[in-house]
Amino acid sequence: MDSAALWQRYQDWLYYHEGLQFYLDVSRMRFDQAFVEKMEPLLEKAFKDMDALEGGAIANPDENRMVGHYWLRNPQLAPTPELQTEIAKTLKDIETFAQKVHAGEIHPPGTSKFTDIISIGIGGSALGPQFVAQALAPIFPPLQIHFIDNTDPTGIDTILTKLDDRLSSTLVLVISKSGGTPETRNGMIEVKTAYESKGIDFAPHAVAITGKGSNLDKIAQSQGWLATFPMYDWVGGRTSEMSAVGLLPAALQGIDIRQMLAGAKEMDDATSKHLLRENPAALLAISWYFAGNGKGEKDMVVLPYKDSLLLFSRYLQQLVMESLGKEKDLDGNTVYQGIAVYGNKGSTDQHAYVQQLREGVPNFFATLIEVLEDRSGDSPEVEAGVTSGDYLSGLLQGTRKALYENQRDSISVTITQVNPRIVGALIALYERAVGLYGFLVNINAYHQPGVEAGKKAAAAVLDLQGRVMQVLKETSVPLSLSDLADKAGAPEEAEAIYKIVRHLQANQRGVVLQGDLGKPSSLKVVKG
Repeated sequence: MDSAALWQRYQDWLYYHEGLQFYLDVSRMRFDQAFVEKMEPLLEKAFKDMDALEGGAIANPDENRMVGHYWLRNPQLAPTPELQTEIAKTLKDIETFAQKVHAGEIHPPGTSKFTDIISIGIGGSALGPQFVAQALAPIFPPLQIHFIDNTDPTGIDTILTKLDDRLSSTLVLVISKSGGTPETRNGMIEVKTAYESKGIDFAPHAVAITGKGSNLDKIAQSQGWLATFPMYDWVGGRTSEMSAVGLLPAALQGIDIRQMLAGAKEMDDATSKHLLRENPAALLAISWYFAGNGKGEKDMVVLPYKDSLLLFSRYLQQLVMESLGKEKDLDGNTVYQGIAVYGNKGSTDQHAYVQQLREGVPNFFATLIEVLEDRSGDSPEVEAGVTSGDYLSGLLQGTRKALYENQRDSISVTITQVNPRIVGALIALYERAVGLYGFLVNINAYHQPGVEAGKKAAAAVLDLQGRVMQVLKETSVPLSLSDLADKAGAPEEAEAIYKIVRHLQANQRGVVLQGDLGKPSSLKVVKG
């Protein structure tokens, strides 16, 4: 296609939202009019399915749950007056709590103000807050946030060591809907132990964000924690940033959460339209469908050209992959759906993997995110008439052009600046795009049986570990792995037992391995 035709295609397919000053360009996705016409009936059905979802239809049949994250930024959409009131009250409670913390009205015993936050959560309870903190937190926030988002002891130690002399002025947010998520529970116990080891009462520093009546809610109430905020069963973890999960840590960092909600609502309004060219989420959804032939045959590479958006690709990994990665469709057919997502940032990736994108396996489509405003204030010239921001813009445009010239498709998202309203809008845009795409390919984007399967498998390993330790406790002679497996009642699990005892020995947990570690069949296991 010559330059004049490309320029016309750009104008034909450019979406612009005046209120948000938001641009979406899908002109470098090579679909034609025939494809658009083929997608129209599928898209119209997806629009209707999305309307039903917002109206309170059961979208997660496994748990009989509605999907209502849209209601968080527009409570009037919620199906009952009680839900509308509760959403509004929770938002007000979050704002009041944050204001009192900032003013020192809520403070730790013996100290005038809280200085830091430890946020303990995993998956959606961590990725959204991490992205927002990276994107929006001021350079000198009223409280500095630190995340424990894994059950890695060294990672936990790093955070606790960094906060050693400020632990007494650190507020701890524990985020878990059920209160039974092992990684979050482990982090809570580790942090609580650290407080107790310093003679600090944990409860006046602790806040729970959890489901009403959950195990965590019961712990917080019985121990007299500082506060509790709700997690709703109709909000999934990966769409929870506009709930207390994301809004409380954001407010505590001094981020304008009302503006985040306003931006999300404005994008929700735009993406509720039933016209393709007036709906940016629909434009994304059909572009994804085109790129991967409706089967996820190509990966989504996300390249934000702004340091503050570094974590956006990581946030989208969960939102897209957990929502769309499904074995079965809604009719029970085996389909193996999903779109893999990866990315870092421009122009770092110009010196990393853009070489492969340009000339390697064409198994992807790119999403380039442009921020028009370089910085607050004037920029020095690095060359005559050229600033660092000009270079960044040029590199983005050059990458887009180079990809297209070599038959690689791309989407471009352009925003004026990174601010709470725009970040809220971006989150809402991709939430809606994922929902529409799920309906286009006939899968349920709102449940995740694969995640539960992994949790069950981990629990089975820990149960086996308990049986192994019981056998060793009752046995005085060295045992081979096969003998140990037999006595533990798991003769088929010798490999798992080998990995269990190897880990226990490395951590001086009362197990000693005798023999060649590289030859498991030669090993004898004894209680140390």
